[in-house]
Amino acid sequence: MKTALLACALLASGFALRRYEARHPISRPALHPVVVPKPSPSASPSAADNTHIQVALLLDTSNSMDGLIDQAKSRLWNIINTLTTLRDKGKAPVIEIALYEYGNDGLPREQDYIRQVTPLTTDLDLISEKLFALRTNGGSEYCGAVIRSALNSLHWGADEADMKLIYIAGNESFNQGEISYKRSTADAVNKNIFVSTIYCGDKRSGIGELWKDGADRGRGEYFNIDSDRKVAFITTPYDAQIEACNDRINKTYIAYGVHGASKKSNQVIQDSNAKSLSSANSTERYVSKSKAIYKNESWDLVDRVEQDKSVLKTMTKTDLPQELQNKTPEEMYAIIKAKGEERVTIQKEIATLAKQREKYIAEASKNVSHTDDLGAAINGSIIRMANAKGYQVEK
Repeated sequence: MKTALLACALLASGFALRRYEARHPISRPALHPVVVPKPSPSASPSAADNTHIQVALLLDTSNSMDGLIDQAKSRLWNIINTLTTLRDKGKAPVIEIALYEYGNDGLPREQDYIRQVTPLTTDLDLISEKLFALRTNGGSEYCGAVIRSALNSLHWGADEADMKLIYIAGNESFNQGEISYKRSTADAVNKNIFVSTIYCGDKRSGIGELWKDGADRGRGEYFNIDSDRKVAFITTPYDAQIEACNDRINKTYIAYGVHGASKKSNQVIQDSNAKSLSSANSTERYVSKSKAIYKNESWDLVDRVEQDKSVLKTMTKTDLPQELQNKTPEEMYAIIKAKGEERVTIQKEIATLAKQREKYIAEASKNVSHTDDLGAAINGSIIRMANAKGYQVEK
């Protein structure tokens, strides 16, 4: 525990962003050449022209951070649901999430005790799977190094309208290690990436240990949380109905390809992981699964055919599930179309229930004292950053 034109088209968002920068001034180093990254391979081709929102979560997994990891597990789907409310010129952005761990003695010293758990990806079940697999182990927390690793290793978007966010959570001094956090945050600013810091402990201690300075230099926000505090969930009368819808929606998935069966199985496992924390948490996941963000074209035929109907003519028999292997492309399409229509119907049911659920939670929350946890900190920050960037928040 030794813990980023067309001037007219972008005028509004540029003005909002300059106002945000004015409130978070830093001394800027000279700009360095930036290598334009390749588009993320995980992004859906049908959304290639959409803005990207990219979020990298850098989590301290040194000895006393079990509570932090539990909060991340408990708030993942709530954060995703917040991201799905954002619109850029009326269009839903492509949302990608990356996950890093750092400060863990089980990681190689020559790599500064840092591991990229997942790259930026739209595969939300993968994020959940890897998050639930994290384990803590004492170590040294090199914040400058893990920020630099995320900057250099991830395929960040090059579009001016993309919103690129890093959230680093942990404790101990922010300036540990040979890689300067000042240099890393300056490089982030040069790439139009915002770095926010979440200190697990007392606010004053976090300021003294330079976590606020890291956020100020990264044009982000500084938070402190009690990482040992259990997330307070609000159970609603709609949770059981949404869970029943989820059970039905899972039956609309048709696995294909080498990894189809295991991916479909993992879908159910991640349902179970979410529910292991609370029924309210699993309900957040089920709501996420009813939205456009939850796409599985790499293993689900319904999503794949929605993207490209002609794919059925090129698939080999071994690519298909047993129940479709002796069907003609026309017969397969009819079955897949029916499953897709059924899924859409269930998604609409969940959307209606989710709105009722949100109203219930909003009313119940009026009498609850609010203390930031990891999810609350990130959710609030995402909305403020999006507003500054010129995005709209859909209610």
